[in-house]
Amino acid sequence: MNLTITHYNNFFKVTGILNRHSVGIFQKEFQDVFEKLQSVTISIEGLQSIDKDGVNALAKLHNESLTLNKQLSIIGFGCKDLYDHFKSNDAA
Repeated sequence: MNLTITHYNNFFKVTGILNRHSVGIFQKEFQDVFEKLQSVTISIEGLQSIDKDGVNALAKLHNESLTLNKQLSIIGFGCKDLYDHFKSNDAA
């Protein structure tokens, strides 16, 4: 399944597979998103799988939100690798 991103206002729904082949689509969709919006919510409930490149893309977006003092919420049951990545960064 390909990566599909739909949105309404500041709510984005990501479905499919987020990997090195589809990460460009993700990055293009969220490029400069914080210039337009103060807060962004991303639902990853529909992600079938995510690899390290996908995790890094979400982490980069998270870091950008912190740098710009914007709000980013990632919701839904995603993959364990993503949870572990953010959990380890919180503990550090």
